[in-house]
This record gives sequence, C-alpha cells and structure tokens, in this order.
Amino acid sequence: MKKGKLALFLGLAVVLAMAFALPACAPTAAPVAEKIVIGHPICLSGKYAKPGEQAIGGIKACVKWVNDVYGGVKVAGKRVPLEYKYYDCESKKETVTSLIERLITVDKVDFIMAAYSSGLTLAGAPVAEKYGVIYMDHGGASDRIFEQGYKYAVQTIGPGTRYHVGTLDMVHKVDPAAKKVALAYEDSEFARMVMKGAKEHATKLGFEVVFERTYTAGVTDLTPLLSDLKAAKPDVIVGGGHFEDGQLFNRQMADLDIDVKALSLVAAPMLPAYYEALGTMAEGAMGPTHWAYGVTFSSEVAKKAGLDWIGPSQDEFVKLFKEALGKEITPDYHAAEAGAAVLSLVKGIEMADSTDPDKVRAALGKLKFMSFYGGWDIDDETGLQIGHSMVDVQWQDGKLVIVWPEEARTGEVCYPKPTFAEIAAGKKAIP
Repeated sequence: MKKGKLALFLGLAVVLAMAFALPACAPTAAPVAEKIVIGHPICLSGKYAKPGEQAIGGIKACVKWVNDVYGGVKVAGKRVPLEYKYYDCESKKETVTSLIERLITVDKVDFIMAAYSSGLTLAGAPVAEKYGVIYMDHGGASDRIFEQGYKYAVQTIGPGTRYHVGTLDMVHKVDPAAKKVALAYEDSEFARMVMKGAKEHATKLGFEVVFERTYTAGVTDLTPLLSDLKAAKPDVIVGGGHFEDGQLFNRQMADLDIDVKALSLVAAPMLPAYYEALGTMAEGAMGPTHWAYGVTFSSEVAKKAGLDWIGPSQDEFVKLFKEALGKEITPDYHAAEAGAAVLSLVKGIEMADSTDPDKVRAALGKLKFMSFYGGWDIDDETGLQIGHSMVDVQWQDGKLVIVWPEEARTGEVCYPKPTFAEIAAGKKAIP
C-alpha cells in the first residue's frame, strides 16, 4: 500500500473508531428547566364562575407556597419554581378543548389542570391524552372519566358515587327508623353518578327509594318535580347538582312546605353564598364536601397515619387564598381540592425526579400523602381518587358545622331539621 493511501486508511480508521466509541460515553444529562408551567382552562365566567374563582384562589395560594415557602420543586438537584398559566374557558366545552390545545402547543405548558365540573373535565381529557400531557382533575367527580382508559388523567376530587354515602350512613345511625328516601338530582354527568352511588348505598342500608327523578340542567322551576316528591312522603331527600339549582331546590321546598327529617344537596350548601342567598331558609340544609374549614389535618396527624406531609397548614392556606384573590372570603372545597392537585403534582415530580409525563404518571400511581386537604391516593391503573374521604356539613344558626364523620365533626347534627314553618317563626337548626 502506498504511503498516501496508508495515511488515508489510518485516518479513516481513527475517525470510525471515535464514531463507534461515542455511544459508550456517558450521556449528557438533559438540562433542568428554569420553570415548571401548569396550564389551566379555568371557569372565570359562565355557570361555573363561582367554583372557578375558588379554584384559581386555591391554585395561586399553593403555587405561592411552593415557590416562596417550600423553595420550589426539587428536581434533578435543583429547586425549580412553578408558573401558573390560565385562560377563561367561559364554562364551555368547546372553549375548554381549544384552550388545552393552545396551552400545550403554543404556550408549551408542562402539565394541565382540568376545568371545573365532570362534563368539562371529560371534554378536555382526550386532548391532553392526544399530546401525552398529565391532566390533573380537581373538579370532575364522575367515575366515568376514569372508565375511558385515559393514561394521563389523575383525580384529586373524590369520585361521585361516594358523595352521599356518608350522609346515608349518618341518617342510618342516628335514626334507624328513617326508611324512606327520595333521590332528585340534576341531569348532568356528575349528578347522575352521585345518584347512582346514593341509590346503591341506600338500598344496601335497607332504605326504600320512594322517589327517583332527574331534572334538566339550568332548570328555573322545580315545582312539578317537588310536588310529586312531596306526595311520596320521604323521610330524607338527597339530591342536587350545582349551585344555582341547589338554591332553587331549597327555596321551592320552602314555598311548597315540604318538610323532611334531613335534606342533603351536593355542591350548593357548602358555599357561603348559599346562605347569603337563602337566609334562614337554609337552616338545617346539609351537603357532602371534600373539605371544610375546621377539618384540620397536620404533619403530626400525617405522621400518625404513616403518610408524608406537604403544603401549608389550613390557616396558612386560608391566608394565601385571601391574598391571591384580594378578597376577604373563606375558601371552600373547590379551592382546597384545586390547591391539593398542585401539591400532588409537586410530590409526583419529586418522586419521579423528572418532569417527563410518563415518569411523573408512574410516580403519581405510587404516591400517598396528606396535606391540609386530607389524604391523597389514586388507583394506579385508572387514576381514580381512592384515598380521600368526604365530610358532611350542615347550616346551623347561620354557620357551617361539620357533622360527619364522628371523628372529624365540629358539632352534633341537628336531626330532624326544623320545619319551614318553625324556621319562619325564628327557630334555628341548633341540636
């Protein structure tokens, strides 16, 4: 071989050797992002504006706590701040889907918070799934969301079928003689699921379902339904759907003089605006909720339960919530569950030590912890929340009192509730 060709050959051999040796070198670690962005199509107007306002306050409160108190999310040896990017979805399904697409493709967010309500959460899930983005459900309680096989949907709010289980357990314990129950729910994704669970549990406890009907979402007159319900003479009514119809339900029960031993409606009675709108007509009304001010959880309680703890104390959360909204209002469960969804995401990222959606989803499936909101644990396969328990609250003398379960209550239940004639005469729901 000539000298020139030999040199060329040797040079090529060195280049090839170096090329083949490259894969054996340690891979360069991916740079850690300067921030972790949570995107949200939030209900700031439309029918879900009230819970939407609560949610934005809860999320901003927990984001601020993570950044300013906790020091940021611990990932890949760094502390990374959270950023919250949101747009008003106007409580519309078509806007939810378009905004999720925009947040992912244009704003390049890392994670998505679902909009409030089961219907809107379900509408947005396929979009998040399409792009492989973790989809944090803070306000969609329907079990059906998690029966579709979505890989990236993760629930913080408890499943709808469990909403009235505690209520029925309470009535069954305090008054075994109460046997007749009426079911009257809004015809919505969420409320139908609550109704399904309530009927199954009522039957299991030995109640007789004497009335079972749904009413149209956005209804303005429940008189025909309530007149039929009155004729069934139930001991207990469980029902409702959302805030507006819950007010209407209670008001027209009073108009028709429908008296029962217990009235429990989902969603509406937990809001301070419920009593503001109804006044003393709300006395004795109850409702199941995921959280209420006064149900205190702490790092000490978490330690006793063998759970990790993260987040602000209850009072710290309330302070941060008020600062976030610039209003002197108390957060309700809509705020607490939204804030807890942020905390669960932080824990999942830290457990995965990554923001990669598949690694974070795997970590969330293993995660169990406690915050001011209570316990958190999902079914690994479906993403359904299984670790959070409901509490029941009742309006007593203009104040919300936690009446169930016994280990969490701040007062005794007023049972039976006062009749509307008694309330009109000045009687309050005081045990």
